[in-house]
Amino acid sequence: MSGKHQVLFLHRQLEPLRSMLIGDFDVLCAWVPEEFEQAHQVRAVVVAGEVPLDEALIAGMPQLQLIACASTGYDGIDPAWVQAQGILLTHAREVNDGDVADHALACIMAHLRGLSAGDRLVRAGDWASASTIPNRSLSSLKVGIVGLGAIGKQLGRKAVALGMGVRWWGPNAKDAPWPRAQSLIELARNVDALVVTARAHPGNVGLISSDVLEALRPGGQLVNVARGQLVDEAALIAALRSGRLGGAALDVFHSEPTAAARWADVPALLTPHIAGRTKEALSRVSQQLKGNLVAFFSGEPLLTPLLPLET
Repeated sequence: MSGKHQVLFLHRQLEPLRSMLIGDFDVLCAWVPEEFEQAHQVRAVVVAGEVPLDEALIAGMPQLQLIACASTGYDGIDPAWVQAQGILLTHAREVNDGDVADHALACIMAHLRGLSAGDRLVRAGDWASASTIPNRSLSSLKVGIVGLGAIGKQLGRKAVALGMGVRWWGPNAKDAPWPRAQSLIELARNVDALVVTARAHPGNVGLISSDVLEALRPGGQLVNVARGQLVDEAALIAALRSGRLGGAALDVFHSEPTAAARWADVPALLTPHIAGRTKEALSRVSQQLKGNLVAFFSGEPLLTPLLPLET
C-alpha cells in the first residue's frame, strides 16, 4: 500500500488521464485483473461519460462514494440512479468547448475548400482535374447549429468571426445573438452546413433523421461533434452514397469504435472521437479531475458536481 487514496479507472480510453494522476493517487485500472480485484474497497472511480455505466458493477462496490466523469457529456450515466445509490457524481466542465468548436470549423472548411479531394488529385498525379473541385468562400456559407450549449456558442462566435452566417435551433429558447429557427427542419433547409453540438439524452436519439437530412440543401454537409446516437447513421450513409448529401464529417459514432467496413465506400471525413482531445484540454481535464478527487477525499465541496439533482 502506498498510503495514497485509491482511485479506480473503469475505461481504458482514459489512459492519458490515468498517467497524469499517478503521482497523486494510487491509480488502479479495471482492465488489469489483479488491480480490479481491489474494486470492493475503492471509494472513487473515474469513468468516460459516453460509455454506458455498468450499474451492476457499481452496485457491487460497497465502499464507493464518488463517480468522477472525465468528460463533459454523461449520456452513458443515469444521474437519478446514481443519486438513488447515495453516490456523488462529477463531470468535466468548460474544459474543451473551444477545441470541439475548432474541430467542427476545420471539418467545414475542409469540405468547403475541397481539401481531401485536392489531396487525392495530387497523389494520383491528376493536377489537371483541380478545376472540378467546387471551392467556395467562407463568407458565402450559412452554418446551422443544433444545440446552443457551450460548444454551440463557441462555434457560433468563431463562425461569425470568419464571415459565416449563423442560425441555430434547440428545443428551448435562449438569449443568443443569432436567429433561432422555428424547427430543426427549417434550420436544415436554410443552411449549407448543419453542425450537431447538442447534449445527448434518451429523448433525442436519432434527432438527425432522414427527414432532416432530406431537408438539407443539395450538396449540404452534416458535421457531428456531439454524440453518435443523435444521428440516424443508416439514413446518413444512404444520403451520402446517393450523392444527395454533399458531405459529412463525423467525430462520434453510434457504436465506438465504429466498424471500419461500415464506412468503406462512404464519402465522409471520419475521426476517432478526438475533437476535444487536445494537449491543453487534457491538462485542464486532469486538473479539474484531480481537484474533484482531492476535494472528495478531504471532505470539501466538489468543484463540478452533477448531483444533487433539482426536483
